[in-house]
This record gives sequence, structure tokens and C-alpha cells, in this order.
Amino acid sequence: MTTSRGLAIATVAAFAVALFPAGAATAAPAAKCDNRNNNTVSKLLECVSGDGAMEHLEALQEIADENGGNRAAGLPGYEASVDYVVDTLEAAGWSVSIEEFDYDFIGDATLEQLSPVQAEYPTGAFSGSGAGDVTAAVVPVDINLTPPRASTSGCEEADFAGFPVGAIALVQRGTCNFGDKAFFAEQAGAVGVIIFNQGNTSDREGLIVADASSRTDGTPVSHGIPVVGASFAQGEALAQAGSTAHVFVPAPDPRPQKNVIAELPGANEENVVMAGAHLDSVREGPGINDNGSGSAALLEIAEQMSKVKPENTVRLAWWGAEEDGLLGSAAYVAALSQAEKDEIALYLNFDMVASPNYMFMTYDGDESGFPAPVTVPDGSVEIEKLFESYFTSVGVPYDDAEFSGRSDYEAFILNGIAAGGLFTGADAIKTAEQQEIWGGEVGEMLDQCYHQACDDIDNVDAYALDVNMDAIALAVLAYSYSTESVNGVVGKEVPGGLVLPAPAGPEGTVGSDGGHSHGEVG
Repeated sequence: MTTSRGLAIATVAAFAVALFPAGAATAAPAAKCDNRNNNTVSKLLECVSGDGAMEHLEALQEIADENGGNRAAGLPGYEASVDYVVDTLEAAGWSVSIEEFDYDFIGDATLEQLSPVQAEYPTGAFSGSGAGDVTAAVVPVDINLTPPRASTSGCEEADFAGFPVGAIALVQRGTCNFGDKAFFAEQAGAVGVIIFNQGNTSDREGLIVADASSRTDGTPVSHGIPVVGASFAQGEALAQAGSTAHVFVPAPDPRPQKNVIAELPGANEENVVMAGAHLDSVREGPGINDNGSGSAALLEIAEQMSKVKPENTVRLAWWGAEEDGLLGSAAYVAALSQAEKDEIALYLNFDMVASPNYMFMTYDGDESGFPAPVTVPDGSVEIEKLFESYFTSVGVPYDDAEFSGRSDYEAFILNGIAAGGLFTGADAIKTAEQQEIWGGEVGEMLDQCYHQACDDIDNVDAYALDVNMDAIALAVLAYSYSTESVNGVVGKEVPGGLVLPAPAGPEGTVGSDGGHSHGEVG
């Protein structure tokens, strides 16, 4: 496809700018980058770097170290992260605003088995959990403790046929969203829910605490009973005959949270190019790949683009409380008028772009890898093609990430706004075929520290970060001049020109996971 203005995607590898092989570009001297207008692709890519993003990641790690080991919503580490982002953006000359949204912080939960053994287990409340303090019999619901432990536990109303009202439901991870499992349990009369890990692979043995605030079909859901997590081994113990347990989830504590919004005004204030990344971590760790990597990438690009005079307004966002159910981005979009939504030409999302056992992936807007479980807005395919063409131009193989709405782009696509983004993988397991293409460790998660304490500064791959930095920078700059290929709004030529080759095509290795195991959001 070729457009009359802005960027062109050609059928041959023709270039109007100098694009360097991935990882081979030599960065310009810092003073040179600080003092010039990086308004061409070649100048911008010369200045943005993984090293620059790593400086921001080191700062986020330091913040976590000083605040209990995490940067989670409702806790001091997130507030310090917001302060750091605001200070960095203001120093770079961006117009910055902080937008608050309602958020209920849930404190420490308790899971104690009383019989036939007595033990207190590490646990946490799932997002969407209700408060409660219950002691009752534990009743397993369609669980499977026998290898390979395929599980559809609690995914259907029929699973709870005959469930004794007033008991605690014990359900196993697998197949459907956690929100379904908790919803059907409450409908059946359960007074509490324990969701334990599936135990079918080594990465699904430990404690699982995640999001139960949406159904598999995307419907939001909240629960009036406590919903807590457990490991597979604890699930086995709780599944014993005669098991009773005590489950406690404290009442919510209102702690309004913050999104950080930065804007670079364009000549066309009614055509807005947005890019975003969630700033919060899970409580279990500092969240340096998930999602310090996306947050740091946007900070580095903001610094290097600060002197650009774009045709379209550029708006960058650092979202709060993503790990609790995409709350910050959802609140932001919900607060927009229809006219304000109509002004957003597109939204680019960057969540986990430096996974240590990475694959390079683009959101599968054209559904070439698998059907999307959501409606894909017009223009999203063109965004995917831009990223694919960039990867092709620098000889980097890529694959599809499921266009599932499982990160902060969900609120945008539900409102018909074109979206795309990059992803290097979470808890999906790398196959031998994928190892041959991207290297790394076969049989291991793409991010072996996903949602764990070890997601620290040593849990990022510098090469993956550097490659994605350039891809993100190119996309933001290109769309800052023209979004005609996405929404038909004619802009201006990218200074210096930009011609990219036609996409080489995805590698086709992702099967049905797209880099992210199902049954979990965040």
C-alpha cells in the first residue's frame, strides 16, 4: 500500500532515509542530540537508544528498592514513579498533566487451611475480589490433579451443579478467565473462592494472584465474596477430603491513582497520535520488564522528540493500575467526550518490550495468526503493517501477538479507535522452532520472571529493547506527520522522506497464545 503523503510501504526495499541494521547504529553524541531537532527518521533513530531507556529503568529499579520492592498501584513506589516521569517530561519541555481516577486498594489477604492439615499459605486477593472473612468447608470444582492436568475448572455454570451453598469453592487455573470462575462460584452460593495454579507446566506451579475483574468475553465483573490465590501444591492440599479453610480479604481502601499525560502540540490539534505504557508493577516485584520497559522507551522517545514541531498533536500516556484490570486507561477513555475520542487518530501500546527470552511481535490487527476475540477497528491493520515493514527493513524476524485487548489498548479499541503495538512475550513457553529464530531458552517462559520479584533490572534483554526502541520511535514520528494511512487525515511528508519495504510476513510460530498464556490479564 502506498499513500500520497507521510509514509510509503513499497514492494521493494527502497529507502529515502538511512536505516541502520538493528543494533548496529552508532548513537550520536549526547550534546548533539540534546541541541537539535530530531525531525527526521535518521536523526531520531541516531539519538534514541536502549542505553537511554536503561537509564530510566535503573531509576525505576532504584524507586522500587526504596519502596518495599515494588511500584504497585496504591503504594509509595507508584507515587515515586509518577514523580519521576513527570520530572523527566517537564525537564524535556513537554506539557504534562496528572489525571486522577478512583481506585480501591485491597490490603493483605489471608488463606489458612484448618483441616485435615493446619497451614497458613502465602496468598493475595484477585482484582475484582470482594471483601470478606469466612471459614467454611472447601469444595473442589471440576479440578484435575492428574498429569497433564488439563483444566476447565469453573469455566461453566454446569461445573457447579450440586455445589453446597455456604462452602468455599476451590477452582483450578485453566482455559477461561479467572473472572468466569469466580462469577459462577458466587452464583452457585459459594462464600469464597480459592483459585490455585494449574500445575501442568513448571511455570504454573507457584502462587497465582491475578485479575478476575473481567469475563472471557470481556464483560467487566466484580464479586461480592473474597477471591484469593494459591499454588498448585497448596491446591492439592486444599483438595483433600474434609478440608476446611479460613479466607480473609480486607475491605477496600479508597486511594485515587494517577495517569500521567504528556502532550506535544501539533499544527493540527484535532488529530491526535497517542502512545502509552502502563507505569505500575505488580506487588510481587519492581516490574522492570513489565512494564518499566514500555514506560522507559516512551520516556527516551519523549526526550529525543522534544524539539520536533509535529503536524499532528502527539500525546503520550503512562497508565496507572493496569495490573488491577486496565483501570487507568479505562478511566481515561471513559472521561473523554465523543468529540475528544473522535480526535484520537490512533493509539499505540507498548507493554513488555524487552523480555529476556524474547520474541519480536506486533499486535495482529489483520488476524493472520488467529481470530481476534474483539472487534478490530479500521486502521489497525495499517499500524501492524508499519511495524512489520520496519522489522523487515532491518532484517529482524517477527511474529503475531494476539489482538486480544489484554492491555491498555482495550478501552481504545472498544471505542473504535485504531490501535497497534509491540510485545516480546510474557508467560507463554518458547518452542524449539522459536528458539531457532530468536535464540533464547526453549521450554522456558518468554519472561521467566513474569509477575515475580525477579522482574528486576537484570530481567531485560538489551538487544530486544534497542530494536523495539527504534521501531517505536519511527512509528511515533511517522504518525506525528501523517495518519492518512490509518484514518484518512492528510498530513505532511516526513522530513527527509520515509519509504519502507513491504512486510516479509510473520514467522507463524505462535499457535494460539500470541506470547501470553490464556486465563490471565495484565
